[in-house]
Amino acid sequence: MLTPGSIQRGPGPLLELLPQPEPAQLAETLVAFANTDGGTILIGLDEDGAPVGDIFDEDIEGILHVAERYCRPPVVVGWESFETKGGTVIAIKVHRSPELHALDDGRVLIRAGAENRPLSGEEIRHLAATKSAGDFETENMPGATFDDLNPDIIDEYLAMREQRARRDYDGPVQSLLTEAGALTEDGAPTVTGMLLFGKRPQAWLPQSSVVFVKFSGTEPRSADGQAGYGRREEVTGPLARVIEHTWDLIWSEMAVSAVVTGLKREERPEYPQFAVREAVVNAVCHRDYRLRGRRVEVRMYADRLEVHSPGGLPGYITVDNLIEEHFSRNPRIVAGLFQWGFIEELGLGIDRMVEEMVQDGHPPPKFVAKPYSFTVTLFNVRERPAVTVRQGTMNERQMLAVNYIRDHGAITNREFRQLCPDVSAETLRLDLADLTKQGILLKIGSKRGTYYILK
Repeated sequence: MLTPGSIQRGPGPLLELLPQPEPAQLAETLVAFANTDGGTILIGLDEDGAPVGDIFDEDIEGILHVAERYCRPPVVVGWESFETKGGTVIAIKVHRSPELHALDDGRVLIRAGAENRPLSGEEIRHLAATKSAGDFETENMPGATFDDLNPDIIDEYLAMREQRARRDYDGPVQSLLTEAGALTEDGAPTVTGMLLFGKRPQAWLPQSSVVFVKFSGTEPRSADGQAGYGRREEVTGPLARVIEHTWDLIWSEMAVSAVVTGLKREERPEYPQFAVREAVVNAVCHRDYRLRGRRVEVRMYADRLEVHSPGGLPGYITVDNLIEEHFSRNPRIVAGLFQWGFIEELGLGIDRMVEEMVQDGHPPPKFVAKPYSFTVTLFNVRERPAVTVRQGTMNERQMLAVNYIRDHGAITNREFRQLCPDVSAETLRLDLADLTKQGILLKIGSKRGTYYILK
């Protein structure tokens, strides 16, 4: 759901702002959104979210018709107009498509951050394989009825949704659930509906629970070959409760140390809280729920925390582009948990997970992708190695940037320009790009949200 805050933040994974309706540019964004997680195109706003003047409804029909002719196959959309103080704005809603869409020139685009990026041949094959599997989350739950959903959980979801949107919802609840993909048009629960709102989701989808195991050492078995775990729990319920209870288990087993800085005593947990929650939320959101008999597993060892998610990486996502790209296997489940507040902003969680681990003195998370599983490993060792850089590899401006990061933890392009006011923005951008290429800095985020930390 769009909010004034999301519009002010500008274009992103689910939002594009177009001052004027230009068919070719519109077609590119239609294809990109349809191939990724869907999104909204607002025509009549500049990149800062300010209205540019009147856009007429009759013009949009013709422009959309031309844009759709550029798409193979056409992208089905709906649109509406609304009035602002600065003029009319057109909102075009694009849903994620089960089909693979291309432009008439053969390019297959996806939404990467705030840009439309063409895919390579190998990426297209990966995305086509994901599309052909269909959207399991939208399938109806055979035999289930609306009575199998928990009204208290639905009320909680509605309250959280209203809080995020900053306005009340006064329509029928069933219509809202249908729009969210939780109910079919006939009012029957879907896989999404059962996972998010079911009274007993695991009775219908037993693979949707989470198994937590705390091992006493660094291996899954003790020296005598017997099971080496000290605690094993299975977490059940709708997904919001599964995430909350899994976090509670991890927190209850997490070591907490005390650090004294000056006269202030600070408690420091074994792992950064955000990094742990993000690993669990991602596993629950993005696992392949078609794989029966396999559950998300959280394994807590003496030296590390492993979160195993059934199903390989979706779409065109690889370990190499995991930070820069975003693609949801289950976009409706992701949207539901976003309303609950488990997801702060789409596409930024992995960035912040890496940042939190590194800033807290840990090695970066380890990501391992296999055809039918994905594992995130967080290591609890804290090691703040000195950043060794030969002075000859950096110019004076780059040395200023590195020293600034050492003092402040990170640097943005704007802060770098303030350090070097007499140097062009492009030169400074190239300086940071060179430090990233050398492996000295790690780039986090994209476009306006980009910043750099020491690698």
